[in-house]
Amino acid sequence: MIDRRHLLGTGGLALAGVVGGCATTRAPSPASANAPLDLIADLQERSFRFFWDTTDPATGWAPDRWPTPSFSSIAAVGFALTAYPVGVVNGWITREQARARTLATLEWFAAAPQGSGADDASGHKGFFYHFLGVTKGLRFARAELSTIDTALLIAGVLFAGTWFDDGTDPAEARIRTLADQLYVAIDWTWIVPRPPFLSMGWHPESGFIPSDWNIYNEGMLMYLLAIASPTHPLPPATWGALTQRFEAAWTDGWGEPYLHYPPLFVHQYSHVWIDFRGIQDPFIKSKGIDYFENSRRAVRNQRAYGIVNSGGWVGYDKDCWGWTACDGPGDFKLTLRGRQREFFSYSERGPGTRDDGTIAPTAAAGSIAFEPELAATCLRTMHQRYGEGIYGKYGFLDSFNPTLTDANAPLKHGQIVTGTGWVDKDYLGIDQGPIVAMIENQRTGLIWKTMQRNPHLRRGLERAGFHGGWLG
Repeated sequence: MIDRRHLLGTGGLALAGVVGGCATTRAPSPASANAPLDLIADLQERSFRFFWDTTDPATGWAPDRWPTPSFSSIAAVGFALTAYPVGVVNGWITREQARARTLATLEWFAAAPQGSGADDASGHKGFFYHFLGVTKGLRFARAELSTIDTALLIAGVLFAGTWFDDGTDPAEARIRTLADQLYVAIDWTWIVPRPPFLSMGWHPESGFIPSDWNIYNEGMLMYLLAIASPTHPLPPATWGALTQRFEAAWTDGWGEPYLHYPPLFVHQYSHVWIDFRGIQDPFIKSKGIDYFENSRRAVRNQRAYGIVNSGGWVGYDKDCWGWTACDGPGDFKLTLRGRQREFFSYSERGPGTRDDGTIAPTAAAGSIAFEPELAATCLRTMHQRYGEGIYGKYGFLDSFNPTLTDANAPLKHGQIVTGTGWVDKDYLGIDQGPIVAMIENQRTGLIWKTMQRNPHLRRGLERAGFHGGWLG
């Protein structure tokens, strides 16, 4: 649902000091010639190191993308904060390192300037701008004050405040204090110009964005945080008004009946922090499933879409699938093998929306907690087929397109790789984040178990009418 077609461009300002903090960690160990690569473990560690290596250790600013120089994405910061404890439990960094990086991040955001000016603030009313410049951390270009990206940031903040629970350590106590401070500062009631729904954002030049979060999408987490607020809560009835509109998305057009939204990130983001297994609100209970099962069906339906492959794209099959919002080769048309094809740059992709043959590994990797065997098989298949063409320093590059092999194509991003097709050159923070988190949720349930202890999330779920499972 988020329009993430980086209209601000990717030239941006060069990242300053983004490699600091990585000297004290070891690099991922290469597989020996006689030992098979444990791809899932290797992928998780490499994806974690994207955040550890590229995030500014003094401010916590995580880049929108790398290696293309870019602004910082506040949503990527939320995923970075979530990744640090994953690094601790896996032995990639120490608790002390994670604590120092987390505390620096929260201190910076708590002190960041807030105000209604167009170019002298990082946020307003407790919300933050979607993108921040990496020299001063102020609003980048004409970025919007983003409700959903603030929610993703705050989810990482609250996770950190819950995980760092050492009652004897003053730094961890400070992390907990700052986490609550940042959360309660958000005035959710201010950004509801068309009640009961949250606007997608606000610009100081023009006011509220004229679109609301009012359909099934990644905004579930955002609404639960807004309803739970101790200071500026939305009414609990907001959840019922929202789910009334979910009915329009209930379909069996791609296989099993489910709440449909084409790209898989919509079915992943809220689930990074919320364990929806066994808990139900009245709407999803009426369908006889929970939201976790809904995301499982979304994964299986995407795979079924890839098997059918009605568009005749190269590479799609039962073991190679996965579409979400991701980079693409550019906005142009080409005739390939006698058939005109249309390609897109950054765009949402999936069944029922744009499909230009571009596959995003994060779609499968971020779904591993829903369908472990299907997702792992898909990732291994991609790696076996395309190998070094799509897999590098921080794991899978953001996307690739085996159909597009024309070296003369007018590319906006990426490059043509012999034997693979078009391959992106970048890693994206908001696509790396679900890889780290959902592999860990599938492996240990770390993020889910931690957030079950967070009183704000529990309060939001209960006010929204969820029952059963771990809430019971």
